[in-house]
Order: sequence, then structure tokens, then C-alpha cells
Amino acid sequence: MRNLILLACSAGLTATLCAGSATAHAVAGNRFFPATLKTDDPGVADELSLPTISSFKTGDDPMQRQLDVSGEYSKRLTPKLGISVGETWTQLKTSGLGKAQGFQNLEVTVKYQAITSAEHETIVAVGLSTEWADTGADRVGAEHHSTFTPSVYFGKGGGDLPDSLTWARPLALTGVVGYAIPDRLHDGADRNPSVLHSGFALEYSLPYLASHVKDYGLPDFLNHLTPLVEADFETPVAHASGSRTTGTINPGVIWAGRYYQLGAEATFPINHDSGRGVGFVVQLHVFLDDLFPRSIGKPVWSGQ
Repeated sequence: MRNLILLACSAGLTATLCAGSATAHAVAGNRFFPATLKTDDPGVADELSLPTISSFKTGDDPMQRQLDVSGEYSKRLTPKLGISVGETWTQLKTSGLGKAQGFQNLEVTVKYQAITSAEHETIVAVGLSTEWADTGADRVGAEHHSTFTPSVYFGKGGGDLPDSLTWARPLALTGVVGYAIPDRLHDGADRNPSVLHSGFALEYSLPYLASHVKDYGLPDFLNHLTPLVEADFETPVAHASGSRTTGTINPGVIWAGRYYQLGAEATFPINHDSGRGVGFVVQLHVFLDDLFPRSIGKPVWSGQ
């Protein structure tokens, strides 16, 4: 299955050599929404997140140290419709019991950018993510059932705030809400719950401050930074007796350049079931649509 998906991605890259151009990234008017680390942004673009590295202590008993190294490739089929393919390699270390490692299940997402308002710096998108059963390893907890997650994504910038709130115009809020539905209720004796996924990111864009509010003469490095706080939650809502909400709060910062961005966040679990101690996540995100605007950075079908 994994080889077939990679072959399909290669075919998509080849097809883009003849495609037309379109606006790249998650952009609405003056607002650029950077790719957030824990929750997906609302835009459709040609991008590559590789690698994303996270490390944290699980809430299991006995506790495990989990290291995830993941990558995601996103490709526009049309200016508003895109597909992404993601995979994660996991290593689990248990004190005194050694370690296990392997890939998680393959995940494929189709997303449609339904609304873009330049005046109100707003984007709304809808999507469907599928985690494919038995494409990962049992030893790292990959599920034996497929999961389908219809989702709504949004982004709203503060550029239309009144003059009395000029200082707040660099603020933006992005988020995603999805409902994960397993393709069967049981794997043996284990029940498979349906889960509500929700994630939000509150951002303060220093590039927006300098370009569209007031340039305070900050060093160029600072004018590329977006401090943010992300929150990511999972709430079992069906067939999940005794389960409760888990998640993390993640303060951090993103540095965005012309062709790539770098992000780093600390991760704080919201309760014991979510983990123990402080973890971290770091990411390199590449803008293929800016690096290769005449070839692999174009949508397959531009409509032009």
C-alpha cells in the first residue's frame, strides 16, 4: 500500500510539469497563515513537511518515551482542491523493557478550500482524512481498523479590526474540528470509539505587524517570527466507556522565509492520560510552490 501511494505521488509530480499557475499557501488578502505544527492550517498548497520530530512521555503504565519522526507531502490538484500523504515512524522506549519501533498507519487527506475572503482575512476549508488499516506496525500501536475523519478547517486574521484595536490586527486564529469514525466497532475484544478531534492556534504575526500595522525597526530575524500557542484535543464520544479527553497545550514560535519555515513548540499534557512532563515538537516545512513555481509547485489542473 505504501509503495502504491508513493508511486501515485510521483505521477502527480510529473503531471505538474504541464500545469498552470495559481496562488500558493494559506493566504487571504494581506494575511499569510503559516503551517502550524500540531493542527493543520486551512489552506491548500504544494508543500512538504519533512521532518517533523516530536518527543514526549506517554501516560501509559509503565510510562514510555515516545519519539515520532514524520513527513507529509501536500499537492494541489486544482487551485482549491488538494491531497496530502503522511507517514510517521515511531520509537517507544520503556525503562527496563527495551524499545520498539516501526511505522504508524498511512494517512491520506483530501481538502477543498471552500471560502476565501481577502477583505476579512478568512479561509474555510473542508476535508476528509483516512488512516488505512494494517499499513503500520503492531509493536508501535498501529490500528487494525481504518478511520475516516471528515473535518472543517478555518483561519481568521484580525486585519479588519477597528482603529482602536490596531495593536491586535496581527492576531490570527486557526483551527480544525473533525469527527473520527472507525470502519468497524471491534478489533477482537477491544471496542473502537468514535473520537472528536479539535485543534486551535492563536498566532501573533510580527511580519504582519511590520508590513501592515507599523514597522518598529525590529531586527530582520524578528520580523519573520510568529509566536503562537496551539491546543490539540481528542474526546471519545461514542463506544468509549471510561475514556476522557486528552490533549496538549503547545506554546512556540515559527520563523517563515520565502521558501521554507522552521517551527518549534513545547508540549504540555492537559492531564495524566495525555502524558507526563514537558515534550517538544520541531518542524521543517518547505514551500514547493515558491521553490518550483513553474514545475512541481503548480496545481495539476489550473483551470486556465
